Formats: sequence, structure tokens, C-alpha cells
Amino acid sequence: MRKHYDFSEGKHNPYAKRLKQQLTIRLDTDTVAYFRTLAKEMAIPYQTLMNLYLRDCAESRRRLRFAWPVQRTAKPKTAAAG
Repeated sequence: MRKHYDFSEGKHNPYAKRLKQQLTIRLDTDTVAYFRTLAKEMAIPYQTLMNLYLRDCAESRRRLRFAWPVQRTAKPKTAAAG
């Protein structure tokens, strides 16, 4: 390796916005099995398939319809000063 590199004519990565972010997420085993099976049928990696599906949901602004009532937690009551 050189001791000094000249980056004066370097360019920004044009694909920087498309870089992926690594994260840890907990999914049900049934959900992962579904995507793995589907990905195997399509001959693509299951994480790529999940990413494509989630990207499609985000781009189309798809909203989840809950099959159960979502319970909202009540705000805690504050003690009255006095």
C-alpha cells in the first residue's frame, strides 16, 4: 500500500442513497419460513425477497389492516401538585 493517496479528483458514490442498512429484527418463524419457501421457488435469496416486498409496501404507502383491535395505552395520570 502507498503511504499517501491523492483523493483530490475523487467522486462521491452515486449509489450512496441505495446502500443498505443492517439491522436486527425479530420475526415469527412462520413468517420467515413463508418467505424462504417463496424465495426458493423464485430462485432469489429470502432476505432480498423480504426487502423487495417491504420496499413495495413503502413505495405504495400500503397500510396494515389489523385483524384484531389495536389497544391504545392510556396516558398515565399525573399527580396534582398541591
